[in-house]
Amino acid sequence: MNAEPAVQQRLLQLAEVDAELNRIDHRRRSMPELAEIAEAESSVRQRKDAVVAAETSGGDLDRDIQRLERDVDGVRSRADRDKKMLASAGVSAKQASDLQHELETLARRQGNLEDELLEVMEQREAIQTNLDAARVELTAAEQTLADASARRDSSAGDLDTTEAGRRRDREPIVASLPADLLALYEAGRKRHGIGAALLRVRRCGACRLELDTQEMSHIRSAPPNEVLRHEECGVIMVRTSESGL
Repeated sequence: MNAEPAVQQRLLQLAEVDAELNRIDHRRRSMPELAEIAEAESSVRQRKDAVVAAETSGGDLDRDIQRLERDVDGVRSRADRDKKMLASAGVSAKQASDLQHELETLARRQGNLEDELLEVMEQREAIQTNLDAARVELTAAEQTLADASARRDSSAGDLDTTEAGRRRDREPIVASLPADLLALYEAGRKRHGIGAALLRVRRCGACRLELDTQEMSHIRSAPPNEVLRHEECGVIMVRTSESGL
């Protein structure tokens, strides 16, 4: 393939623009905010799980409290009824003895229920403290995530602006290149990440390998308009005054 030296040198301009686009893409994929966001998202999930667990425990204890309160009310109602019966006229000695025995049993039952209720209420208070703390931690984690996401978006916006500018720079260069030369460049860029590089003092600018004597001899004897590719890396080697030929 042949192309005028000036046309070949435009490949270097294109390669410079593409290298910058590659660097932009690398910066976008390696932004420190991405790691911060991943960590913050994990923290948010953990805090949400802690809130749900505390809310679930709190709900279970609330139901236990309601059940115990109903049981206490039921015992009190039964004791009030027995007291009224005991105080009424016409109660036999046997009935009075039975009622008195039941009142004593109900009093013990009420005491046990009230002790259990107090214990559950203390547990509920502790769960509420944990829930309040978990919600505070969740809010903080969500704020950390929001801050990291905002920084990510700002950095990405700057990169998008820079990328758009470099792509605008690329368009006229691409338009000025012959289709076959551009296709060869793009094929090399797809395979090796670099489509063209400067030959600088016996060294390929893409793979940095020094060319041997035989290859240098071939390059020196090649016409200026011949498009040369490095045998090792396959990249187009562009000759300029820096090539030392």
